[in-house]
Amino acid sequence: MNMKKIVLGAAAVISLTLLSACGNEKNAASDENTWKKVEESKEITIGLDDTFVPMGFKDEDGKIIGFDIDLATAVFEEYGVKPTFQPIDWSMKENELDNGTIDLIWNGYTMTKAREKKVAFSKPYAKNEQVIVAKKDSGITKDADLKDKVLGAQEGSSGYEAFTQQADKLKDMVQDQDATLYASFNEAFIDLESGRIDGLLIDRVYADYYLKQAGKMDDFTVFNAGFKNENFAVGARKDDTELVGKINEAFDRLQEEGKYGEISEKWFGEQWSIPEE
Repeated sequence: MNMKKIVLGAAAVISLTLLSACGNEKNAASDENTWKKVEESKEITIGLDDTFVPMGFKDEDGKIIGFDIDLATAVFEEYGVKPTFQPIDWSMKENELDNGTIDLIWNGYTMTKAREKKVAFSKPYAKNEQVIVAKKDSGITKDADLKDKVLGAQEGSSGYEAFTQQADKLKDMVQDQDATLYASFNEAFIDLESGRIDGLLIDRVYADYYLKQAGKMDDFTVFNAGFKNENFAVGARKDDTELVGKINEAFDRLQEEGKYGEISEKWFGEQWSIPEE
């Protein structure tokens, strides 16, 4: 047999073996679950919309605070892990999770069937509902009053998702059969107060907190949007079942120890309980 061919053949086998080994090493690294990395580094990155009061938002000094911030901090204190809170474009939250920019979505993130296809959810930790907020002098007090009116909503929100999927509720009623979309509820409230939109589809927790803090509860009407009530949960990558399990275990401990109730009392003025699944 030609010695040159034997040498070339051996070289090819060695190359393929090395490539396979490198590939296996890469796969092993990518298969390493997030919890293991978090446990080793003692750090985790949480994505949020930093304008979503009172769940996670910036105070006057630019510090990120809120109910979810306190709750996430308490959860990871159970494991000696320090969370970093990363503001993101809320409409791109699942993309940010998938590409590894963040490890969790945690900021008034509603459990929906559509989202369950994209993420692994923790157990629910708080209840919510979608409401319509309108200026009191507009005369809008119920869904039917929104006929041919301009409705606002946040892009990528669970409220807008429900709006688009349940046409018989609001979509077929409002002007242009669609909502004016905003990057944040802050911007939407500015347009609501100025009259550029007639109503705002928004989370109850945000609406109540915002109006109370602004001293404007008497200036606006708030009513249920007609959608099914919601649960907030933490979103993780589909394969991160161990991380989700650790969060659920911490929720149970915080509930038993009374810490969860203390956090809800601080932000909502009442002791909450973690809802049953």
